[in-house]
Amino acid sequence: MTDLRDVVICSPLRTPVGRMGGSLAPLSALDLATTVLRALVERTGIDPAVVDGVIGAQGYPTMEAPALGRVAALDAGFPITATGYQLDRRCGSGLQAVLNAAMEVQTGISDVVVALGVESMSNAPLYTEEVRRGVPTGGMLFRDALTRGRETVGGRNHPTPDGNVGTAETLRAEYGISREEQDALALRSHQRAVTAHDSGSFDAEIVPVEVATRRGSVVIDRDEHPRADSTPEALAALRPILLGKDARSTVTAGNSSGQNDAAAACIVTTSKHAAAYGLTPMLSLRSWAVAGVDPRRFGVAPVPASRIALERAGIGLNDLDVIELNEAFAVQVLACLADWRIDAEDPRLNPRGSGISIGHPIAATGIRMLATLAHELPDLDGTLALETMCIGGGQALAAVFERAS
Repeated sequence: MTDLRDVVICSPLRTPVGRMGGSLAPLSALDLATTVLRALVERTGIDPAVVDGVIGAQGYPTMEAPALGRVAALDAGFPITATGYQLDRRCGSGLQAVLNAAMEVQTGISDVVVALGVESMSNAPLYTEEVRRGVPTGGMLFRDALTRGRETVGGRNHPTPDGNVGTAETLRAEYGISREEQDALALRSHQRAVTAHDSGSFDAEIVPVEVATRRGSVVIDRDEHPRADSTPEALAALRPILLGKDARSTVTAGNSSGQNDAAAACIVTTSKHAAAYGLTPMLSLRSWAVAGVDPRRFGVAPVPASRIALERAGIGLNDLDVIELNEAFAVQVLACLADWRIDAEDPRLNPRGSGISIGHPIAATGIRMLATLAHELPDLDGTLALETMCIGGGQALAAVFERAS
């Protein structure tokens, strides 16, 4: 077998992140995907004919765009030679699309691959599996894909009946993390995201999206989720989600990630092919790892995943200039930081906000984070970054990226 080739990431882009039922809700996941793919071609000038394939990540699909990567490529005007498929590693899906693309490029199977992540949680399906065998006595049951996915993600042997919120409360009890600590982290996240928007730090990574409304078309060019008006008092006033079951519960909508709509994409190739096609590498992939833990405490899975990825890169946490740890829940972030012995106010941690403030459009999040850190590193004069996220069901991904020279 030949030696593995180098891997570089070019032009990671994303749409704004929309609120659940917000400005992007009229658009399907396919609409968002084709928007970001067209922008990727326009901004890079790449000929779509040289793209070997599009790997599409989506956590809540329908059959309106089966094998999402292929359908999105065709709808975005790529030639019929551009192959594509769809994957789901829940919250890690977007980053997994990048890593799958990297493996294709490293091994020489492909030269240029587009990694795509998209989610329209506003349009997640309601479904039934019963009707094909006839309507059961008492009528049909339609399940909400969003809720059901969180209840079944641990399988039959590791049930999570209270969804991801219940697992977050498990960590709260295990680590002794207070409501005040969680709300403080959430407030910092919003403040950092708002500051990043106001300073123009997100401008280079965001693709404006045009949405048709009754009053005409509007252009969305800013994340909807960050709250400039968030205060300690407002966060403290929110009711814990599981308060009816546990009087000690602390996880609220304010210190948890949002349900959101967005798409993100990047080009994965070799430095040689990037030069040949006029692309500018922003990052190179140093290492990555995946780890599994008990689904009922999935939020701390980034700890073992990051340990393995850092060991493979030959570095430690102290060598990192940026740590992008997705904020599924404030309590989950704080648990990881406790294990890492990193202060919650460490300036390297999510310098421009994360899931609590920007939002967490499941399969788009990994590439959204990649787009953000790709611009953070040069802005902060940094070299090395860690991207990691917990994954519902007891997994985590972690990847070490280096600023391209």
